[in-house]
Amino acid sequence: MTEPGTPIEAAKTLDPDQLVAGDSDELLSLADDTPETLLERFEERGWGDGLPLIPPTPERVLAMLGGADPSEIIATLPPRRGLATRRALAINAVLAGCRPGLLPVLTTAIRALARPEVNLRGVNATTHPVAPLVIVHGDAVAELGFNAGLGTFGPGSRSNAALGRAVRLVLLHIAGARPGVGDASTQGQPSKYAYCIAENREASPWESYPHSCGIDARSAVTVHCGENPHNFHDMEREGDPASILDKGASVMATLGSNNAPVSSAEFFVVLGPEHATSIAGAGWSRRDVQSYLYERARLPAGDFRRAFDVTQYRAWENALSDSDPKPVTDHPDNIRVLVAGGAGKHSCVIPSWGMTRSVTAALED
Repeated sequence: MTEPGTPIEAAKTLDPDQLVAGDSDELLSLADDTPETLLERFEERGWGDGLPLIPPTPERVLAMLGGADPSEIIATLPPRRGLATRRALAINAVLAGCRPGLLPVLTTAIRALARPEVNLRGVNATTHPVAPLVIVHGDAVAELGFNAGLGTFGPGSRSNAALGRAVRLVLLHIAGARPGVGDASTQGQPSKYAYCIAENREASPWESYPHSCGIDARSAVTVHCGENPHNFHDMEREGDPASILDKGASVMATLGSNNAPVSSAEFFVVLGPEHATSIAGAGWSRRDVQSYLYERARLPAGDFRRAFDVTQYRAWENALSDSDPKPVTDHPDNIRVLVAGGAGKHSCVIPSWGMTRSVTAALED
């Protein structure tokens, strides 16, 4: 990663371990600052995510910082307790291909990930395939070019892809969450490359998601540590909330996710605009959706007992008989509902890793 102050003919790169620890000014020389040379050097040292990188020249890093104090420590990130300074975040944002202006989103996301309820050490170290999902809300979506519409989880949006990738590079280079060293995920998952979407506020029939969390801000960022999205679709009965949500509940009520043995874990239910419009058109509120899914996403308590020896359940759940239907989550508030995506009758469920809670924070200036 490039240290400001060197010309293109003598580009130098700083060891990420030295950079984040702040205990050395030793520079590693590169023959040039082409993407090919940078990628080769990163590959040799086990850095990066395996994809091509943008050389973080002094000019690019300074532009990304936008006048902010480069030495300010934003967070200390486990498992290696790396110091995430603004300069380190700016360097990783450049490497990922972020445009100038995205650093406040990355900074807000990293501050959120460092909150104790997220349990980033567990998220990074577990064998479970978990990755932080970043959700951008409010005015920043349009102002910074995030895609909240058709294909929001997919390719084609530089802001979505680069911001999500920057978070992963920060976890690799600063937190030390490298596969086999700080990341024990058995199989990994595609969202460990980049995992960033935006809330489609204009298409939502309900208040914005941050407002439902008590946050009154022009823009906000949510982080949720979970699995890849699990799609569900309903094209059968126009405008029938039960038909739509019964399918979502069937995706939630599975023994295969970490939510099953950890009933306090969250689900994020991301409704496509068509499903959300149909549900709200029948007079249902966001709270109605949460309550319905809570009631419908159930299996016999005996199924849970036969599947798991170690669980984290409430006393009232443990008191149920084997034939009693047990909800896969212990409270409707664990079901987080928002709207994203474009045309089409598809929505998705994002199970949690389990021992983590989402955080929504107002976007930094």
